[in-house]
Amino acid sequence: MSYKAILSEAEARMEKAMVHLQETLRGIRTSRASSALVENIRVDYYGTLTPLSQVAAISIPEARTIAMKPFDATAVEGVMKALQKSNLGIAPETDGKVVRLSLPPLSGEQRKKYAAKAKEMCEEGRISMRNVRRDSNKQADSAKKDGELTEDENHQLHDDIQKMLKTYEDKVTRTKDSKEKEILEV
Repeated sequence: MSYKAILSEAEARMEKAMVHLQETLRGIRTSRASSALVENIRVDYYGTLTPLSQVAAISIPEARTIAMKPFDATAVEGVMKALQKSNLGIAPETDGKVVRLSLPPLSGEQRKKYAAKAKEMCEEGRISMRNVRRDSNKQADSAKKDGELTEDENHQLHDDIQKMLKTYEDKVTRTKDSKEKEILEV
């Protein structure tokens, strides 16, 4: 593999890990309602487990309320059951057409728990990025061994991969700080 190919593959994989981290962090509850809390909950829709976002229109009519209006009126009961089984710990309410979740305010203890969960997810993101660095360094060493890279190019590639990792780890830190601030705000 060439120098540029190894570097661009490493960057693509680190970016993918960053996007995945941001998507998983969206599912952590904060003091405000967010459609991300429910959109990936699986609903039994005609025998198939389908993400809620594909079964219902999700909206936020008020700061602490999530409303879900199923596209098919027969799916209301399935949405109710899926929300009750989810680990949200909030009882859904329905008027027969729209399902609502009223989010109670988070206690201080719950906020700390969610902040710790966000920190843990960010550390998992960092670990996956470090695994990308390890794999890329192995590719560089293999390319050097096969004569595709010189000793200097190999050393420079290791340095560039490390700089890239540092950049992405800084992004993770900023994302974590932002999410913690969002969770802890009253």
